[in-house]
This record gives sequence, structure tokens and C-alpha cells, in this order.
Amino acid sequence: MQALYSFFQAESSDMPAGEREMMRSIDRAYELYLLSLLFITELKRAAQMRVDLGKEKMLPTQEDLNPNLKFVNNRVLAQLEAHPRLHIEAQQRKLGWQRDEDQELIRKVWDNIRNWEGYKEYMNAEEENYQRDQDFILEIFKKQIADEEAFEYFLEERNMHWPGDMNLAVAPAIIRTLESSKEDVSPELAPLFRDPEDDKRFVVDLFRRTIIENDRFSKLIADKTKNWDVDRIALMDVILMKMALTELVNFTSIPVKVSLNEYIEISKTYSTPKSRQFINGILDKLVLDMKSDGSIRKTGRGLLE
Repeated sequence: MQALYSFFQAESSDMPAGEREMMRSIDRAYELYLLSLLFITELKRAAQMRVDLGKEKMLPTQEDLNPNLKFVNNRVLAQLEAHPRLHIEAQQRKLGWQRDEDQELIRKVWDNIRNWEGYKEYMNAEEENYQRDQDFILEIFKKQIADEEAFEYFLEERNMHWPGDMNLAVAPAIIRTLESSKEDVSPELAPLFRDPEDDKRFVVDLFRRTIIENDRFSKLIADKTKNWDVDRIALMDVILMKMALTELVNFTSIPVKVSLNEYIEISKTYSTPKSRQFINGILDKLVLDMKSDGSIRKTGRGLLE
């Protein structure tokens, strides 16, 4: 979607160049996934550093000398910190949080966590087991990282597409990764593609076919929006509808409902508040017409439903 938006906005449209940039963007989204997991381990380092500094004070308090190490010793954090594949991937891609501005972000998020009631409850709870450690790291990611304004601003500075990638793809993948861990099994890293050959082919075909079918689908959408001021229809909405129509017509094994639900869901993140209803209404009308004239043909039982 982002690649098609850039393609249709460009003055000179170069499909091969757009395709190459799209694949690079997918790879960068995977880098965000790895960076976010590394960020969680950086919070442990920040906590350990604070413990060490407390012990080095000239006049340490009793708390400095006998600190609560529950967070530092969190079992899931230990698994991530020692995860060989995570660190191999990071080294190969030269990913990390070494810059001064990175450290500033880590300190800010860590300070927010230390002052958070959820952290205080976790640190003071008598319950101490792997499940509690896992639940707490999941809670930190959801409430103190993924939804943290400073973290989102950082993502925008690094890559304009990353905040959207985090909401739609990366955060769910991180949650699945953290949930996959067990006391004797480290978290399972998600692959970039579940099936590299099929998934890459799908991505490239969807990109190419949407461009090839552009004029055809532009006319179909225009016919259903005659009562709308075309200039006021968001470009993103038009692109999402063209992608949906491309998928409905050209990918015969994907159920109609799956395609429709997917693009309506994407519109919630990337387009206007009213886009969901608008896209749903126009696509519903177009699907009825295209089922009738045979434009949409699915190969499996029930896929037209």
C-alpha cells in the first residue's frame, strides 16, 4: 500500500524501481521488529546500571545496598538478552541502540516504567514465577513501548512508515514472540516471510497487477462515486479499493470476505475516520456487480461468500 501510494504520487512512474523500494521497505519493517525486541533488553541494562550506580554512592541507602532485583532478574528478559538468533540478526543488519539519542530514549522510557503503578505492583508482589515475568514484559511492551509517545516520535524520525508498521504488523508479531516463550524454551523469532517464495510472489503480483489494472478499476470506482466530489475522496481510500479489487479478481484462492475485511482493517490505521464505512460501501456494490458479470471467480468452495 505504501509503495503504491508513492508510485501513484510520483511524477515519473517507474514500476521496477517502485517494486525494489517496496521490498526494501518490507525488510526495514523487519528491522523494526528486531530493534523493538532489542529495546526491551536495553531496559534491563538501564535497570542494572541504576542498581550499580546506587551501590557506588558515597552514602548509599539501605535500598541501594540491597536493591530489589526482580526486574533485572526477569526470566523473559534473560532469555531475550541471551537469544543467539536475535543478536546474530542484529549484528548482520548492524542494528542497535548505541547512539546518544537512543540512550536518551531508553532512559526516558525506563523512568516512565519505574514511576508506573504496574511496575511497583510487579516489584512488590510476592508471586514470583515465569508466567508472572512473561505477563509483565508483555504488559510493558503494550503499555510502555508500543503506546509510548516518545517511542512513536523516535520511529517517525527514523522512518516515516514505521509508526504504521508498528501498529499493523510489528506489534502483533512481537506479542506473538513474547507469548511463544516458555521457562525452558526461548522466544521464537518470527520469520520475515512464512513462505518466502509464495509470500514474495504475492507481494510483487499484487503491486504489479494493481498498477496494470489501474485504469480499469479507476473507472469502476468512479462509476460508483458519481455523487461524491472526486477531489475530496482520499487518495489512500482509492488505492485501498484498487488493491482490494485487484486481490478479489486476480487471487482466486483468497476468500472474498478475507480480502474485504483486510482492506477495511488497514483503512482504520492509514486513512480517515470515515474511510471504513466509505470503502466498505463502495466495495460491497462493486463486488455484487463483479460476481454477477463473472469478474470475480474463486476456486474453492464458499470462497465467494
